[in-house]
Order: sequence, then C-alpha cells, then structure tokens
Amino acid sequence: MLRAGVGPVGTSDPDEPGWERPAPGDDALRWDALLAGSLYLGALLSMVLMRVAGIYDDPAPGWLSALLLAPVTLPLAVRRRWPSVVLVVVAAAFVVEQVLEVPETLVANIALFCAMYTVGAWEPDRRRATLVRGFVVVAMIVWLFVALFWAATDPQTAEKMPDQAGVFSPFVSFTLLQLLTNVLYFAGAWFFGEHAWRSARERSRTAWRTHLLVVERRRAEEQAVALERLRLARELHDAVAHHVSLMGVQAAAARTVLASDPVRAADALGHVEEAARDAVRELHGILGMLRDGGDVVADQPAAGDAHAVAASGEALASLDVARLPDLVEDARAGGLRVAYQEVGEPRRLRPLASLNLYRIAQEALTNTRKHAGEGARADVRLRWLADEVELEVSDDGGTARPAGPVPSTGMGLVGMRERVAADGGTLEATRRRSGGFVVRARLPLAADDGTVTVAPAAAHGTEDEA
Repeated sequence: MLRAGVGPVGTSDPDEPGWERPAPGDDALRWDALLAGSLYLGALLSMVLMRVAGIYDDPAPGWLSALLLAPVTLPLAVRRRWPSVVLVVVAAAFVVEQVLEVPETLVANIALFCAMYTVGAWEPDRRRATLVRGFVVVAMIVWLFVALFWAATDPQTAEKMPDQAGVFSPFVSFTLLQLLTNVLYFAGAWFFGEHAWRSARERSRTAWRTHLLVVERRRAEEQAVALERLRLARELHDAVAHHVSLMGVQAAAARTVLASDPVRAADALGHVEEAARDAVRELHGILGMLRDGGDVVADQPAAGDAHAVAASGEALASLDVARLPDLVEDARAGGLRVAYQEVGEPRRLRPLASLNLYRIAQEALTNTRKHAGEGARADVRLRWLADEVELEVSDDGGTARPAGPVPSTGMGLVGMRERVAADGGTLEATRRRSGGFVVRARLPLAADDGTVTVAPAAAHGTEDEA
C-alpha cells in the first residue's frame, strides 16, 4: 500500500492483483470541495444567462433550477472518495434536469464529464468502474434516443425544421450531430480516466522499484558490515590462536623442567614473552586499521605505546609469504618438528593474497599443534607454478592422539576457505590415508608477473632434525 505523496509503505507491489491507487490527501480533497462549489456557482450564473437569453420557451422555475443544479455539481466534492456513487448521482440529476428543462447545459456537461473521468481515474475496483461507466453511457444513449424521438414527434419541432432536399434532412443531420458529440464526449471521459489510472500505477511502480533499490542497498550495507566483522574475527582468530597456542606449549614445557633445568625453563618463558609481544603487536595492527578507517572509536594509547601503535600497521602489512620461514622458526621454537621448502622461482603476489597465504600457513600449523598427536612432524611447502602459487601444510599425525579434546572455535577451516575464495583460488583440507592432515591452497598469480623479495635462500629447503 502507498501513502499519498510518499513512497511505498509495507509490501504492496503495483503489479500484484488488487492494487489500489493511493488515497487522495487532504489537499486534494479540499481542491475537490472548491471545484464543486465553483461549478455550482458557475451553473447558477449560466442558468441565469440562458434564462435571460430565452433558450427555453417554458423553462423550469428559478428556485427549482437552483435546487436541481446542486446534485449535478456539489457531489463532485467527494468524487475521489466514492467515484462510482458520484457518477450515478450526477448522471441521474443531469437527466432530470434535462427533462424538466432547466436552462443550463454548459456546466452540467462539464460536471458529468468530470464525474465519469473520476471513475476511470480513482475507482479501486476496476470491474465496478467498467460496469458503472458502461451503465451510464448506455443510459445516456437511451435517453438521447428518447429525446430525439420526442423531438421528431413534436409538431412544433416539425414546424421549425425547414424542408430541404438532399442526402440528409435537417433533422437527420441534427440527430447525427448529437450522436457524434455524445460518442466523442463519453469516449474522451473514458479514455482520459483510464490514462490517469495507468499513469498513477506507473508512478507507483517507479516508487516501488525505488523502494526496492533502497532496501537492497541497505541489505548490501548490512552484508558488507557482516563480512567486515567476519574478516576482523578471522584476523583476530588467526593472530591470537597461533600465539596463544605457542605460549601454552612453551608454558607447559617451562613448568615441566622448572625444577630440573631452570635454564631451559627460562628459555621457554622467553619464547612465551616473545609470542605475547607478537600477539599484542598484531592486535594493535588490526585495531590500528580500524582507527584509520573510522569504523571503531577506541581509546588513545598511552604515551609510552605511541611508537608501537604507529608501527603496528606496518607490522601487520609485512605479514606475507616472505615471513613463512620466520613462522616455521617460531613453530620449531615451540617444540613442533616442522620443515619448510620453497620450490620454483618466486613471483609477484597481490598483497592481500600474500597475507592470506601467511595466515593459512599459520592456522594450519596451529591446528597441527592443537590436534596432532605427540611427536607429530609437519611440512610446509610453497610451490611457484606457471600461473598460480600453491601452499601445502601437512603433518603425519604423530604417534599418539592428544590426551583430551582441544576446544575449537570452528573458525579455522572456514576462515581458510573464505580467504582462498576471496582471491579466486581453491582449498583442499583432508585427512591423509597414511595418517595426519593436509591443507593445500592454490591462488592465481598477479597479471603483471615479477620477482619479489622473499626469505633468504639459506632458509629454503631446511628442516628441523630434532
């Protein structure tokens, strides 16, 4: 349904059956009342002028004429509220006026035309609009023939009509002229009314489509916000899960050897401290992006942390495939046996694709540490192919399963798939027949290929022998 003067309200579609034109506003109803009053005054003036001009030999009395002109014109004040009723009343009053020879035809014809037009333009029930107009037209044509018959059989009229030879007699010409005038009169009222209805429906259809576009834009904005939240959740998950998992392993190792080997315990605690710094630095980087984008209003950092926060964005941006050897070294320091190998000539990667590969490797190693058995061995391979790059992280499953279930957020593999899909790549994540798990991601290379700076060659192809 549409409210007058504004856009669509609710879920009304102009193309659905049963659509109704918006109801007229208060201003339109006031104009209708003004129109009805003006036509009545005009009809009174026309009646007086025609009476003085002597159009009728025996016109109706003045008081009766003034009384009969009221139902011809005044009902137009509510023509848009009850169009069919108004047309029937005006048509009936028009016929009565003609029968009683009220000396006024000009304004009465205007009022009848306006009433018929209104039915076509405003009647909500289109079937009723057609029936009412058809009934009035037929009734008027019948009345016209009755009036012509009376005129033809009236001796006074016959005396006034001169005898003339030709194809048409004066009376036949007069009859044809009356028929043509009435046909054009009613056809025009019908046509313009239907045209007004179709125009209103087209305007409503345009407003409805605009409404749908606004709704679609809002839905797209909501989806964009949801996707942005998901991206941030994925970044936080990848940053925190890796470092916290590493801190847990190192803390457990320190607790185990604290009494027997304080040096190794201190070394393990040092790794915990370093992992904590890395986690805080990445979190500052993510929050720094939010501050720069204006999406989140956060408290300003303390004065002593200003330099760290300023460099956090650069630290986050530097996470790419060039840092994979460092990621492997961190995993080794956490007690995981892992090897890294890079095959092929390094090629240019889009920054986001490079970051996504780093995050996928980070998440895969974290899952290995959390879910693989004791003594698990992992392999990280980066292969540069002709038109794509492939990252593979696999483990052998270890010799024994973990002692208990490890809590999982469910974001790991889902986040990997979304990262790969965002870059137009493919992801395989499945268990190996020989035991363990393998994650294989393939991303297309940038169109303008070129060599990039990656990890030192000494780190390529090395593996942990411990």
